[in-house]
Amino acid sequence: MKVLCAVKRVVDANVNVVVKNDGTGVDLTNVKMAVNPFCEIGVEEGLRLQEAGIATEVVAATVGSEKAQEQIRVCMALGADRGIVVEADDDLEPLSIAKLLKAVYEREQPSIVIFGKQSIDGDNGQTGQMFAALTGLPQGTFASELSIEGDSAEVTREVDGGLQTVKVSLPMVLTTDLRLNTPRFATLPNIMKSRRKPIENVSPTSLGVTLDRHTETLNVDRPPERKSGIKVDSVEELVDKLRNEAKVIS
Repeated sequence: MKVLCAVKRVVDANVNVVVKNDGTGVDLTNVKMAVNPFCEIGVEEGLRLQEAGIATEVVAATVGSEKAQEQIRVCMALGADRGIVVEADDDLEPLSIAKLLKAVYEREQPSIVIFGKQSIDGDNGQTGQMFAALTGLPQGTFASELSIEGDSAEVTREVDGGLQTVKVSLPMVLTTDLRLNTPRFATLPNIMKSRRKPIENVSPTSLGVTLDRHTETLNVDRPPERKSGIKVDSVEELVDKLRNEAKVIS
């Protein structure tokens, strides 16, 4: 069984993001980049399936510029067997990314395709579901637990009302939630081994995919700064301010 893990190159979660003065986007000059945390959980799940003897190969794939090879190397240092970089713009829409990964899926024919449930930059949470729709594969989204039995999988999903368990047939699409697992750290031997693992660079043209843009970013702003809070001396004063100043209760 082959597992394909889709990963995304994002600004490191610990970086203070700076918006460009012209409002066209985020300034990425000399900014530390990382593997999207939810995607890292997906890679970890693939590796755990391999260690359990269920998966025979774990492939990490990304869509982005040549710089995204760095994040694929990180995935291979964690344990992924090889990597694929679809060379394209870093700011593609989720639908375009889903189309490119669909072409990769058709070449690789994995039994499980794992996405992070969302990226920490765009925060759309769309790519995995769009990919499932394009490929016609069953999906288990927002997964906090996964078990494989034969040609089917049981997925525990985190939903608004609590937990939902679904059974889907393989091949399938999985999107990972935070509680699915805790990703490992790369060991020095695995970091050294990752340098010898292959990374394949492919283009949208070689995959037979034509990219069209459907949305346009008009402006990017930082969220307004929160005003400082105040202290009150009594419950009565708190209720008065909520009613007469904040006007959130009547």
